Amino acid sequence: MSLKHVLEVYDLLDDPEINGNRVKDYLLKSGAEHVKVTRVEGSEGYTDFIKIVVPGSNGKIENGNAPTLGVVGRLGGIGARPEVIGLVSDGDGAVAAIAVAAKLSEMKKKGDILAGDVIISTHICPFAPTLPHEPVPFMGSPVEMDVMNRYEVDDMMDAIFSIDTTKGNRIINYNGFAISPTVKEGYILRVSEDLLDIMQITTGRPPKVFAITQQDITPYGNGLFHINSIMQPSVATSVPVVGIAITTEMPVPGCASGASHVTDIEEVVRFVIETAKNFGYGRCQFYDRMEFQKITELYGDMHMFQKKGGINE
Repeated sequence: MSLKHVLEVYDLLDDPEINGNRVKDYLLKSGAEHVKVTRVEGSEGYTDFIKIVVPGSNGKIENGNAPTLGVVGRLGGIGARPEVIGLVSDGDGAVAAIAVAAKLSEMKKKGDILAGDVIISTHICPFAPTLPHEPVPFMGSPVEMDVMNRYEVDDMMDAIFSIDTTKGNRIINYNGFAISPTVKEGYILRVSEDLLDIMQITTGRPPKVFAITQQDITPYGNGLFHINSIMQPSVATSVPVVGIAITTEMPVPGCASGASHVTDIEEVVRFVIETAKNFGYGRCQFYDRMEFQKITELYGDMHMFQKKGGINE
């Protein structure tokens, strides 16, 4: 159970004075050993990127060969001050990612060590701008999307979960969370059966999958509509990416406060941790390697969808 960690992290981040170093102190107390904070200035302020590595018993850090799971807490900002007071709905991705790091660090400290390394990254920005979007406003960010990918997507990751509040839409309307089809190198692949199995075990309910379009897996800034930034890590890596959307029955603005549901976030944290356990032991695959090889042989690569586009690119 990870509810304690979610509550602690939510309370920690719901503070106008919060920053990356305070989050780092909390994680070190939880047992984390490898935490890096980097402050980056943007055109509309700053944010603190934070990266946590939880070593596994057979992970790459120990010169092992177990695969590394990446967990990205994707968001624009955790706060929209001074326009909005308090932790906003868009901050759920950061809460979930930091809670995953805290829980895994505490487990390792107690002696429950996963086989593979887990790399968790997100950013802490209590003063982010807002953006107009349909059907409800988005949270913006003081830094560009390519900067986020540069600090949050790590070359050591062998598969990536991208956790993002996805409440401002009419595509997935359900209180809880849903996963996306796997995206790899510009291809939208079939949904992972292994992830569906883990999801129904951890939630006790039928698994939920949300639809994504070709536009959603292209980079921001190309003028196309995106459901949100949940699939943006896929444009910066060749490894498989699966989005974890924290969802609601009704459209909720990302810049709304008082709109986070800690029980939904806790379900996400447990789902990620159970996946990390299985992934490190090779018992969970994000995609079918043979089928991916076959589809690329038949239709070629789709790397153009990882770029902003244009005839000359």
